[in-house]
Amino acid sequence: MARIDFIELPATDIAASQAFYTAAFGFDMTAFGPSYACTMAGDVDLGLQADAAEATAAPLPVIHVDDLDAALAAVTQAGGVLTKPAFGFPGGRRFHFRDPGGNELAAMQAD
Repeated sequence: MARIDFIELPATDIAASQAFYTAAFGFDMTAFGPSYACTMAGDVDLGLQADAAEATAAPLPVIHVDDLDAALAAVTQAGGVLTKPAFGFPGGRRFHFRDPGGNELAAMQAD
C-alpha cells in the first residue's frame, strides 16, 4: 500500500530551520549542499528546501510526540511560534506552530 514517506518544506534560512528541528525534536539532519538538508531515518523523512526556485507550498505535517507538553516547551525554546494552543481531539491532543522558515506544523500526542 502507498504511504507518505517524505515531507519537504520550504526554508528561508536553511541553518535556522536545521537548528530548529535538531533542537526541538532531536532530528539528525544531513546537508546536501548549501540549500538542502533532510533526515534519513528511512521511515517518514523530512526535507528542507531553501532554494526558492525549487521550493513548493507545504501541507500541514503532523509530528507524533510522546509528551506534548515537553514538545511544546522544546518548540518554544528552539524559536518556534505557537499558532494554535494545545487542544484535544478524538484520539489525542495537538498544538500548531510556525518554524523559523514560516511553515505551519503540528505536534500531536496520541491518547
